Amino acid sequence: MNVKNLSERMNGKTMEWMHKQAKQFNSVVTGSLIIEEDQKYYNRLIWMHPDGTFQKYDKRHLFSLGHEDRHYTAGKQRLIVELNGWKICPTICYDLRFPAWLRNNSEAYELLLVVANWPAKRALHWRTLIPTRAIENQSYVIGLNRYGHDGNEVYHSGDSMCIDPNGNTIYYKSDEEDLYTFAIYKKEVERARRAFPFLKDADDFKLDT
Repeated sequence: MNVKNLSERMNGKTMEWMHKQAKQFNSVVTGSLIIEEDQKYYNRLIWMHPDGTFQKYDKRHLFSLGHEDRHYTAGKQRLIVELNGWKICPTICYDLRFPAWLRNNSEAYELLLVVANWPAKRALHWRTLIPTRAIENQSYVIGLNRYGHDGNEVYHSGDSMCIDPNGNTIYYKSDEEDLYTFAIYKKEVERARRAFPFLKDADDFKLDT
């Protein structure tokens, strides 16, 4: 929560690094950092393209248990990005607990992405909520979580995973760092929604932000 000393501006070194990596590997690079803007602080996810253009998402749900709400300003708009024919909804950590915010109304996305700093003492919730979000939204869900002890000696067990639209595990890793490549298939999303088209029967609502 040391936002004053740890925050950066949108032209800071992390943005430069993300652009460099995206350009070098000709890939989208994403992650969140503390941004200061107009004398406010945001937990902001950046979706960086190789050409230096980017999209952003400010974390909607602030973790009041850790006093995040005392230091940060909440975002108001969800982000949907497109990449190689996929519609992707990138989110941050605590957002995972709020199904109304992530509800896949009008089949807005095929992949939900969650970048997180989720401690091991609540790992059961993480391992439960990710498959739940995949099933209820008929989408892939990829959850990327921290591993190891943080500066306060709080342990994070990782438990990064990819779950398919039917709740099946494509990838899972706990208690160690990992770099792993796996394939996901849009046709699996289409097949799941065609076989059991319950998204069409869902309540039609929008949150008042």
